[in-house]
Amino acid sequence: MLFGMVCALGSALCFGAATVFQAAAARAAAPGTGSGVDVGLLWRALRQWRYVVGLALDGLGFLLEVVALRTLPLYAVGAALAASLAVTAALASRMLGVRLSRVEWGAVAAVCAGLALLALAAGREGHRSGPPGLPWALLGIAAGVLLLGVVGGRLPDRPRALVLGLGSGIGFGVVEVAVRLLDGVDLADPALWALLLGGGAAFLLLTSAFQRGAVTTATAGMVLGETLGPAAAGVVWLGDRTREGLGGLAVTGFALAVAASLTLARFGEPPPPAPEHTPPPEAGADRPG
Repeated sequence: MLFGMVCALGSALCFGAATVFQAAAARAAAPGTGSGVDVGLLWRALRQWRYVVGLALDGLGFLLEVVALRTLPLYAVGAALAASLAVTAALASRMLGVRLSRVEWGAVAAVCAGLALLALAAGREGHRSGPPGLPWALLGIAAGVLLLGVVGGRLPDRPRALVLGLGSGIGFGVVEVAVRLLDGVDLADPALWALLLGGGAAFLLLTSAFQRGAVTTATAGMVLGETLGPAAAGVVWLGDRTREGLGGLAVTGFALAVAASLTLARFGEPPPPAPEHTPPPEAGADRPG
């Protein structure tokens, strides 16, 4: 349990840093067609070194996430991943000089408190395989994420960011559930294809959401999409449980961690560049004649 929580928090640290790098690279990439499923945008972003660094951090974070998913309930891992925003906020404050308001520092503390409650209340992960059609349902949801991207890419900037961010979160949620269903690498297993399609679609949608519209909105949508669905699937179908008599404590911790993370959603956006120093005009330069 302790090792799983350490891996989940390590994954959150990697994902939190990766979000900043990827958001900066996506905005620096040349604009594309405006579609939510823009493969060309992903290619242009890959030419940015910051996006490559973000992908490397995502890769390490995913490996740690897989370990956590094998030892913790989905609801605990999901809440820990949402805490990546608290990690990013704290690092931004210390390393980048970003000022956090009292509300935001309170949200960081609330995330930590929520995770502490979850650590106390969470039981071991369930060992059920779920209904027989669950892997195929995940594959269908992953394909639906691509369709959602096509539709969302045609919306105005603000709802576009929310829809694409939510779609990316659903895609990442498919990955979380699929990891629990996999038992080795079997090319005939629909859960494996759901994992690959869901993860790829999530990256496409999130990259496009970061390029236009509010990154805060996109990040909030992603947090909701990747926490609520997998947590419900784990409890209903996969046998995730809490420790005896601590169900209410787990629900409180989960809600507190996710709600506080949404308060910190603006830290999915990279800090603005420092303004260039402009020398004062020479005396008399503004005077007529």
